Amino acid sequence: MPRKMVVIFGALNILWMVFAASQAFKIEISPKSKIVAQIGDSISLTCSTTGCESPSFSWRTQIDSPLNGKVRNEGTMSTLIMDPVSFGNEHSYLCTATCGTSKAEKTFQVDIYSFPKDPEIHLSGPLEVGKPITVKCLVPDVYPFDRLEIEMKKGDHLLEKKEFLESMERKSLENKSLEVTFTPTNEDTGKVLACQAKLHVYEIDDEAQEKEPQKRETTKKLQVYISPKNTVISVNPSTRLQESGSVTMTCTSEGLPAPQIFWSKKLDNGSLQLLSENATLTLIAMRMEDSGIYVCEGVNLVGKNGKEVELVVQEKLFTVELSPGPQIAAQIGDSVVLTCGVTGCESPSFFWRTQTGSPLSGKVRRNGTTSTLTLSPVSFANEHSYLCTVTCGHKKQEKGIKVDLYSFSRDPEIEMSKLLVDGNLVNISCKIPNVYPSDRLEIELLKGESIMKNKTFLVDGHKKSLETKSLEMTFIPTTEDTGKVLVCRAKLHIDEMEFELKQRQSTQILHVNGRENNKDYFSPELLVLYCATSLIIPAIGMIIYFARKANMKGSYSLVEAQKSKV
Repeated sequence: MPRKMVVIFGALNILWMVFAASQAFKIEISPKSKIVAQIGDSISLTCSTTGCESPSFSWRTQIDSPLNGKVRNEGTMSTLIMDPVSFGNEHSYLCTATCGTSKAEKTFQVDIYSFPKDPEIHLSGPLEVGKPITVKCLVPDVYPFDRLEIEMKKGDHLLEKKEFLESMERKSLENKSLEVTFTPTNEDTGKVLACQAKLHVYEIDDEAQEKEPQKRETTKKLQVYISPKNTVISVNPSTRLQESGSVTMTCTSEGLPAPQIFWSKKLDNGSLQLLSENATLTLIAMRMEDSGIYVCEGVNLVGKNGKEVELVVQEKLFTVELSPGPQIAAQIGDSVVLTCGVTGCESPSFFWRTQTGSPLSGKVRRNGTTSTLTLSPVSFANEHSYLCTVTCGHKKQEKGIKVDLYSFSRDPEIEMSKLLVDGNLVNISCKIPNVYPSDRLEIELLKGESIMKNKTFLVDGHKKSLETKSLEMTFIPTTEDTGKVLVCRAKLHIDEMEFELKQRQSTQILHVNGRENNKDYFSPELLVLYCATSLIIPAIGMIIYFARKANMKGSYSLVEAQKSKV
């Protein structure tokens, strides 16, 4: 019995010593819970002991990796400092304290994450009404991404939500994004586009499940645009202008925001030369080289819309008038004045010439803005087309006038071969003296209202000369023609002679004499009978003579025969 008591007492003594030792030497750690540290931050793990004046400490990872930190021992405390935290610090760390033969050990669990920046909102372009747009929400340098959640809202409306559940093949910082495509409307202007990212870094710790995840959010106020359209150009006074004139062009364009207006001129190579950034473009003292195509463009952030207008700058107008023109018919021997007048030019210069380069054959005089060419007397040398050239500054104008000649100065001349006698043939001639051009002449001979004969004259080489042309005919007058009017009418067909005499005529009243009954008068019938008798009687006598001579075969004398009869 006593022996058993000794054994029990010894065992109790050992237990007491162990309990006393355990109460005397202890190790504490700080922080006590799992450490979640962001990459790049600084953390400290602290081990401290009680019940031992001079403990010794050692640190290691559970898988014997490098500590990737610095250890600082101070008395009963040892601190492992990680600065900065990196992927090499994601371990279970063990702190071992030794006091004599006693040893104590505690474990730290270090988890790391990266969530350093707010999400970035990127638009594929400006928001334009009716055109789909893609919005990208980017979360940069995130770890671990399998704990990431991104959602995008437009106003109070959730556009899309995404969780990244794919497994991570290696430890690295990655960029994760969510893309949403939608079509803007006018009502979207002013709404807030929000991108929220959550990183659930505490979910793996049972003691920290009540903690909220890390959150970051970025917002963007929407501005919806309308591309420029319905660009309109107004021009005052006109697109066709004269030199030294001015023009004002105004351009309007619809869009949201209101488009900015740009005026340019299109160059020969197709490029645009910027002229103005105002809606109104005024051009003054215009020159001909200012002619061309002008372009107005309405421009805003989402597009542009253009309109073109062509301006034509014409030479400053001055007019040239040539009188009497453009064609004139002048009678040979007359005097003709050609006048060249200018309006719209203060100091013109004049130059006269013929179209064929022949001499002018006239006198030129100038009086201010008028120049005259006098042809006196008009001759064949003046039958030309005359040109008056007017120069005003560096501009020229030329006008022409054609001068045609004619001669038709005297009335026709009527001539008869003899006095008019009833029943006797008579020759009548109608002569037109000194006529030109003869190929345009027509002559008519009339008795009363009846045309007896007419004649036109064909072209005879169109030689330039004065000629006498005539119409001749024969007729037998009767006493009934007495008192009738014989008319010789001449027409010169020159169409340009609107106010000149183109027709001349001469008249003669006919007086026909009757036949006279005396010895000196023989009618035509008696004259014919007389002539016939004087030829027939000798012929009969000759016939009788030759007949008798042939019958008597001898000589025969008509005289002797007559004598014997006597």
